[in-house]
Amino acid sequence: MTILQRLLSKLNLDLRKLILFLAMFSVFSLFVISLAVSYYIQRQQLIENSLSVNFDYASKIAQGTDLQFKSLVKQLAYSADILGHSFDDSSTLQNEVNRLRYQSDFFDSVVIINKHGRFVSYAPEHLAFNKQQVNKTYGIQLSLEKKAPVITPPYYSIRHNLIVFISQPIFDQNHQYLGFIGGALYLKKNNLIRELLSIKYNYQNSYMYVLDQYNRIIFHPDPKRIGETVTHNSGLAHIQATKYGKMELVNSQGHENLAGFAYVPSTKWIIVSQQPTAVLLKQATSIVYKILFGMSIFYLVIFFIVWRIAYLISNPLEQLAKMASVLNTPDIDQKIKSIEPWYFEVLKFRLSLLLSAQNFKKRINELNYHVNTDPLTGFYNRRGMDVFTQELINAKTQFCVIAIDIDHFKQVNDTYGHDKGDLVLQKVAELIQANFRDNDVCCRFGGEEFIVLTPSTDLNIGYKLAERLRLKLESTLIEGIGPITISIGLAHWPDTSIHIKAVMKLADENMYQAKANGRNRICM
Repeated sequence: MTILQRLLSKLNLDLRKLILFLAMFSVFSLFVISLAVSYYIQRQQLIENSLSVNFDYASKIAQGTDLQFKSLVKQLAYSADILGHSFDDSSTLQNEVNRLRYQSDFFDSVVIINKHGRFVSYAPEHLAFNKQQVNKTYGIQLSLEKKAPVITPPYYSIRHNLIVFISQPIFDQNHQYLGFIGGALYLKKNNLIRELLSIKYNYQNSYMYVLDQYNRIIFHPDPKRIGETVTHNSGLAHIQATKYGKMELVNSQGHENLAGFAYVPSTKWIIVSQQPTAVLLKQATSIVYKILFGMSIFYLVIFFIVWRIAYLISNPLEQLAKMASVLNTPDIDQKIKSIEPWYFEVLKFRLSLLLSAQNFKKRINELNYHVNTDPLTGFYNRRGMDVFTQELINAKTQFCVIAIDIDHFKQVNDTYGHDKGDLVLQKVAELIQANFRDNDVCCRFGGEEFIVLTPSTDLNIGYKLAERLRLKLESTLIEGIGPITISIGLAHWPDTSIHIKAVMKLADENMYQAKANGRNRICM
């Protein structure tokens, strides 16, 4: 026996419980597996959607930012071309810086620097730069060195503003270098670029930040983090290497995030849009709870259907199983036939049970016959007589008890042997059977003594039947032996007594009295 079989046997399950147990196990297993699969699919789908949305958003912001910076470069190039023809006209220089500064608010400040590094013009005027001083800030020095269009990495200006400086060289008609015109974007102040980077799309707490080529944060929803160099970010190397893509990463603060990133060619910036994984998975959990609720109702309905089917399957089998333990009851055949066999196994079981009941009754009848019958004469023995006596009493049927004993039977055995004695017993039994009625019960009480139970309300009827038997026997010759006589005693229930033992005792005493009076006679 397997461990599972031992466990089930200890649970003492019937067929209905077993079907329900199997159904519950199957439904519960399917329910758990469905939830796990559903959660996994929802989780993966949400992660993939989040990665795609963040990548698309980062790409759009990167593209917009790149276009904006290219536009700024073009504006400065246009101004540089104009200034190349009138670099000595101070009013023209001032008008141009004012136009660039105030016309579109693209730049937080605009300056014109000559080839020696000194301010020629600037806007806004409140900056109050010293025009005689040579400026050595990073953006100005880089523009003077390259004598070409420049977009600097973020750096701190002389006013301690974190800026990105964009410049265009100015050449005269002879292509002689005169200086440059440049505009500064203050990364910590409101301007067009900051507004572009600050666009919110509110997708499950997603946020965006910008890294320069040195992994410094130049834009972040938290202004305090602007200028911070990013370290301990699991995706940083991949981001810088591939420039475009999406991935799962752990940020510098140790939180898992789903990130999409894109490159800004003009500035060499990386736009990163990311979402906390935990926030997204809350949504997956919420979806699973909704699925759980819906599936629970569905599985409850399924379980109810299974429960009803289990009842329909097990009920006829259960009834037949109960009947199998009482095959000896009189009306068991009708009870078995009353079970409707709506599927094949019940039909076969019912048929087998009917055959078993019939065979059982046959065997019981045979057994009862052998247990309650004398094998030599075929009459009921003392056990069988007690059964019929009790049935007559229970039915309140009056009856005569006729006690019969063969006279001088010992002499027959001693003279002719036991075989002849058995022949005498059989012949006497045949004559008794032939002499009495069909409803009279003939019994061999023991040895050569017989008892006949004759339903009758009058003892005289019993006497007449007994006398007819006595006369028949004394006139009948038994081969090799001759005639046989009998002595008979009579009693009546309930006239003699309401106690059957007393009736039997009186019939026996009357029989012995007949022997004492000379045999071959009747006493009552």
